[in-house]
Amino acid sequence: MKIASRAIDFRSFIVMDVLERASVLERQGQDIIHLEIGEPDFDTPECIKEAGIKAIREGKTHYTHSQGIPELRDAICRHYKDKYDVHVDPEQIIVTSGTSPALLLIFSALLEQGDEIIVSNPYYPCYPNIINYVGGNRVFVNTKEDDGFQLLPEEVAQKISAQTKGILINSPSNPVGNLLSADRMRRIADLGPYIVSDEIYHGLVYEGKEHTILEYTDKAFVLNGFSKLYAMTGWRLGYVIAPKDFVRPMQKMQQSFFISASSASQWAGLAALNEAEEDTKRMITTFDQRRRYIVKRLRELGFGISADPVGAFYAFANAKHLSNNSYELAFEILEKAGVGVAPGIDFGSNAEGYLRFSYANSLENITEALLRIEQFLKNR
Repeated sequence: MKIASRAIDFRSFIVMDVLERASVLERQGQDIIHLEIGEPDFDTPECIKEAGIKAIREGKTHYTHSQGIPELRDAICRHYKDKYDVHVDPEQIIVTSGTSPALLLIFSALLEQGDEIIVSNPYYPCYPNIINYVGGNRVFVNTKEDDGFQLLPEEVAQKISAQTKGILINSPSNPVGNLLSADRMRRIADLGPYIVSDEIYHGLVYEGKEHTILEYTDKAFVLNGFSKLYAMTGWRLGYVIAPKDFVRPMQKMQQSFFISASSASQWAGLAALNEAEEDTKRMITTFDQRRRYIVKRLRELGFGISADPVGAFYAFANAKHLSNNSYELAFEILEKAGVGVAPGIDFGSNAEGYLRFSYANSLENITEALLRIEQFLKNR
């Protein structure tokens, strides 16, 4: 039996390999501190949980409109108006089971075989897999550590060809935690191709201000969701804001691939937008405390961080003084120090030699993890 090449060629998500090996070690009795996973350690706020439970009790457990319940789409429009002063039509929104299905819908509607998407390097590991899956090609733009891994519009412009259909941006970014400046975002929007803007970490910003691409162009797809800011990873709830001409084609794919997002999760998402602001403020304050601590300690331990991360919950550290093989180094730290970290190679060739540390864990655990790494470095 021959397995389809698209399945064979599908690249593993290495951070999950680290997590799965950590799980084996934990079953063997080893204590592991997890700094590899990009998942808030907070529980979902009570007002959100109660809304989900209430929806289930009221029988809101059936298929919804394939684009999502009208109440949630209206609330998303109000959110973008209140926060960014941009107008979004509810008919432009498709509510999805997280942002990964949204990416699949976008690239399926946007790309013909061989069409190109420009992607920064480093990048979120799932981007290339989904682009490849639908027959597109990734064109990478290497970003530089001494510039905070910012995507430069002039370098993006050099990569544009007749096959370019879109430019993918992610601000605040995974794995770096940087924030694309308003000027650079505007200049990228002016280059001409569609912009696919991953805004899942919006709200998790500690210095500066995040901007939506919709402030600068309507020729854009916006990805956002509830997993990160509202600690709702397991609820699987996201959305895409799309140009109007693309909505019906994407909706038809949604109907066949996913039918609709979870009904109870959508009602919970409505409560997140309407009721959870104070909860998110508390989480953001805590993340910021951890951010300041982990960056300071990593520098003390000899890791290079040229620019402080200002968003998301990651510190992206240069570890080339220890090894140029980040995969082996990450597993060595896991086995010998009992700390899970993400190897840079998971985030692209330009990220080799780096490690990503997530501070989506308690300050107590982060402190202990870095003490373990300090001892590991002394022994090594």
